[in-house]
Amino acid sequence: MPWIVGVSGASGTPYAAAVLRGLLGAGEAVDLVVSRASRLTLLDETGISFRDAHWQDDLREWLARGADGKPGTFDVDLSGVRYWNAGDLAAGPSSGSYPAKGMLIVPASTACVAGVALGLSKDLLQRTASVTLKERRALVVAVRETPLNGQTLRHLVALDDAGASVVPASPAFYAGATHIQDLVDFVAGRVLDAAGVEHGLYRRWRGELGGGTTQQ
Repeated sequence: MPWIVGVSGASGTPYAAAVLRGLLGAGEAVDLVVSRASRLTLLDETGISFRDAHWQDDLREWLARGADGKPGTFDVDLSGVRYWNAGDLAAGPSSGSYPAKGMLIVPASTACVAGVALGLSKDLLQRTASVTLKERRALVVAVRETPLNGQTLRHLVALDDAGASVVPASPAFYAGATHIQDLVDFVAGRVLDAAGVEHGLYRRWRGELGGGTTQQ
C-alpha cells in the first residue's frame, strides 16, 4: 500500500522533495498529489514547471535538486510513484476503499490546514486528507507558516483532536547541521518519524551534550 503525499502551496518545496526521497529510499510506494498553488511555489523556488503531461520528467528534476538549488544532487528512482491530478475528484485516493497507509501533507499551507480541518474537500488533496481521517489512517500535517494566528491555531488543534499529527516545519540544530540540506532533512525526518517510516536523514539525540559539534 502506498503513502499518499500531498504538496500544498506553502513555501517549502525542498521539504516535500526530501520526504519523497526518504519514502522512496525506504522502499515505500508513493501516491503524489500536487496542488495548483504548489506549482506556483515550485516554479518560484526552483524554476521548475510541474506539468501533468510531463510529471515524471519534472518530478525527477525536482527530486534530484538539492535544497541549495543545485541540480543533479540526488539520484532518484520514480518507479514507486503514482501521480494524481489535484483536480481529479474521482481519483483513487478520493475513496476510503482505496488502499493506503496514510497521508503526509508537506508543506501544509494555512489555507490547506483550514480546508482539511473544516472538511471542505475543495480538491483531491483536501478530499484525500478527509478520507484519511475518516478511515482512521495516519495523517501528518507539516505546517509551514509564521507567525500563526489564532484561527490557524484552532484549526491545528481541530486536526490534532481528529487524530492527525501536526509537525511544524521547524529545523533543529542539535543534529550538527553544516548545510541547508541538513536542516531540510531534519524536518523531513521528523515527518517520516511521525509516520513510522525508517530513515537516516538526521542525527538523533543520544543524550550527549556537544554531540552535534563532533559531526562538523
